[in-house]
Amino acid sequence: MSKLENLPAHNDSLLRFMTCGSVDDGKSTLIGRLLYDTKTILADTLTQIERTSQKRGMESVDLSLLTDGLQAEREQGITIDVAYRYFSTGTRKYIIADAPGHEQYTRNMVTAASTANLAIILIDARKGVLTQTRRHSYLAQLVGIPHIVVAINKMDLVDYSQAEFERIRATYLEFAEQIGLQRNGRDIHFVPMSALNGDMIVDRGTAMPWYQGPTVLELLESAPPAHSERTESFRFPVQFVCRPHASDNPELHDFRGFMGRIESGNIAVGDEVIVLPSGLSSRVKAIQLGDVALPHAITEQSVTILLEDEIDISRGDMIVKKTDVPAPVKQLNAMVCWLSETPLSPARTYIIRHTTRESKAKVASIAYKIDVNTTEQLAAEGSLNMNDIASISFKLAQPLMVDPYAVNRATGSFIIIDESTNNTVGAGMVQA
Repeated sequence: MSKLENLPAHNDSLLRFMTCGSVDDGKSTLIGRLLYDTKTILADTLTQIERTSQKRGMESVDLSLLTDGLQAEREQGITIDVAYRYFSTGTRKYIIADAPGHEQYTRNMVTAASTANLAIILIDARKGVLTQTRRHSYLAQLVGIPHIVVAINKMDLVDYSQAEFERIRATYLEFAEQIGLQRNGRDIHFVPMSALNGDMIVDRGTAMPWYQGPTVLELLESAPPAHSERTESFRFPVQFVCRPHASDNPELHDFRGFMGRIESGNIAVGDEVIVLPSGLSSRVKAIQLGDVALPHAITEQSVTILLEDEIDISRGDMIVKKTDVPAPVKQLNAMVCWLSETPLSPARTYIIRHTTRESKAKVASIAYKIDVNTTEQLAAEGSLNMNDIASISFKLAQPLMVDPYAVNRATGSFIIIDESTNNTVGAGMVQA
């Protein structure tokens, strides 16, 4: 177990994390406790949940009400939709996604996990590792969340027993080994806690002196920011070609800039680049952020890139460095989570939207479906229903510039659109 002094702080960085686990493990209460103990709840919000708690006959404030915002959720006392909350400490900003625990909301959990850099998986200390714990752990592994915190909650209901904590920890580690959760440098931390009483979340409390590891907040404060743990390839999907029409400004007559968001890597003036799928090459002439000229730009910055050569580039093209060029593909193998109530039909044509590029696609084959409860591979039946996860091969009408999802989450992911309704019906992760 890591000690706090070995955990670096990441000042001013943003961390997206999610909470997940089985039903009533205390996910919403944990988030409420984080917001409450870090003093980031507005006074009127606190007053409102105090009143609601009193109406329910509760002696103390029900902190789960801070995230369970839908009326149906409050009436049933469960989480249905993904609830997002924002808070900050003196050193860092956070975006929290509170994912639903019920099996029928697997698609909501996948949505929340797709942008998370850390997952807090809650386990009820009385119940141990359950089917939904396994399901959410597998989904966290599937969508490539690099940091896992296993929060063993409700320790107050087992008399803060170290033996119970160690038993659950051993059971979980055995399952994690089976699904490869610790591969690719993924780390797992275990924290005993009580969301109701606030032990080991922000403050350590006095109930568990036998635990010397970091609290939940200390782990959040020290988690590495996204894109910081390995060198990533430069990927710049073009969103818009900027050609200003200001006749009174001679400098803009020949201006041709390519606007977009750097999905990964970095770029500097003078770097040699390749434009895909055409394969034409040039050098970076200038980089602009608004009206400011930059010598270089980094991941997640939205910039305008100017090239030295006149090249035909349009929305959907991708600018990459000459030293690291992905091969455009017209056959795509991916793990797909089906989001729609209308089943997938291999006879239909779908649209795959990958970064800023779109291509019509047909299902070539379905290799297998995943039983998310047992992680077994099942024979495919030629279709997918809502919440199904399967390995699918697509044939594409237009080439896409993809990376394996395990290498690059931005260029390794895509959504599937029903061309007749324009609804998003699936989410995919490119397999190597």
